[in-house]
Amino acid sequence: NSCHNVMSGGSDNRRVSMGVNGALGNRNSPTVFNAVFLSVQFWDGRAKDLKEQAKGPMTNSIEMGNLDHNLVVERLKKIPGYIEEFKTVFKEESNPINIDNVASAIADYEATLTTLNSPYDKDNMTEAQKKGFETFKSVGCTTCHSGAHFAGPELKNGTGFYQKFPLIEGTKYDQKYKFTDDLGRFEVTVENADKHMFRVPTLRNIALTAPYFHNGSVRNLDEAVRVMGKTQLNKDLSKEEVSSIVEFLNALTGEIPNQTFPKLPPTPGTYVAED
Repeated sequence: NSCHNVMSGGSDNRRVSMGVNGALGNRNSPTVFNAVFLSVQFWDGRAKDLKEQAKGPMTNSIEMGNLDHNLVVERLKKIPGYIEEFKTVFKEESNPINIDNVASAIADYEATLTTLNSPYDKDNMTEAQKKGFETFKSVGCTTCHSGAHFAGPELKNGTGFYQKFPLIEGTKYDQKYKFTDDLGRFEVTVENADKHMFRVPTLRNIALTAPYFHNGSVRNLDEAVRVMGKTQLNKDLSKEEVSSIVEFLNALTGEIPNQTFPKLPPTPGTYVAED
């Protein structure tokens, strides 16, 4: 929740997220809302589903800093409240606290974080938003941001929809925001064809998740629209076109599900994490 704040837009609204001991990552934290509808997770698509994604940050040296998943499990087993909860939920298993069950529990919770009640979904857009949708389509945004979640076609889990970013090289925006410093999916596959390829993100709740892009370098939504117009479509969008598209993007903001902040099982008289 420190990187994916479910009391807000599902991200942390930082350029890049902060992990253990104040360490900074190199990518912007994607929103957790509606992530269940994406066929791969992370900007580079290295996890095929939410369960696989949930395991990654636990042992990332910057994010949570655990040595391995065994350490995560052993710490949970030291917390009496979690022992009882896992026994209740996974009652058919003799050893209910294991890394697969931990990840499954997190993934099942994240699957509830949907916001499918935006003005767009309820056919309740303003005239300005309707005009913006037409502008969005006419300039070519739906080339990538298509489908029910504006993240491309529906694909089976593990099959990502990727696009090169920036597609148009050498623009003033690339130079200003240093987009090409990140090699994207290449860092996972080490295949030249995957250099600067990124999973196409959903545009749902995009107005709530600034700053933008994989490196969080763009602060404002209108600037993000201008960047996309030039770097992906090679178009210098007019002020009116940008404003119109932003109007539409605001229509993709759904109602954040009510969240009851949980009371975590305590660790009375002890401290389970290492110094």
